[in-house]
Amino acid sequence: MKKLLLIAVLALFSFNALNAQSPFRIGVKAGVNFSDITGEMVDSFNGRTAFHAGLMVEGFKCEKFALQAELVYSLQGSDYEEEEFDISGTVKVDYLNIPIMGKYYVAEGFSLQAGPQIGFLLSATDEYEGEEDDIKDFLKGTDFGVNFGLGYELDNGLNFAARYNVGLSDNLDTTEFESEGAEYKNSVIQISVGWFF
Repeated sequence: MKKLLLIAVLALFSFNALNAQSPFRIGVKAGVNFSDITGEMVDSFNGRTAFHAGLMVEGFKCEKFALQAELVYSLQGSDYEEEEFDISGTVKVDYLNIPIMGKYYVAEGFSLQAGPQIGFLLSATDEYEGEEDDIKDFLKGTDFGVNFGLGYELDNGLNFAARYNVGLSDNLDTTEFESEGAEYKNSVIQISVGWFF
């Protein structure tokens, strides 16, 4: 856990240390997740609505461009149905995500955003028929993805963002599922409200 926190802190602040003369801003954000799982682990995934919250650091800002690093606690997963066994339930996965976003300002306060993301799995459960199983051992500890989004910021630092995270990693970590051709990739739409101090 100490290594995880160290990596997270370094990711947030190292880019600013490379350019000490560039001003940076620290902020907070929170919002809603519309997450899903893509793949063939069960018959159908139906999505899950949850939340996220975290910190933001913006630096290297010029007239049209800025970099923004974040440390975000994100609740993800999906409801699912398995017809063969007549089971429905919810996969709940919690991640500590670290996106690094490039922001291109196309107009005053309005930005297009894109960048990579690494996520560290904190917990994973499968809830079905009144039961709850810990499935963390069946999933990989790190998740890689790419974010695309839009943002708008007011003069007082209040900002709004919409973002789509495309999971690139197959997160199943078990030969049993792999032999059956199963896949598990995260997919998340995030709507956020934030504020830079």
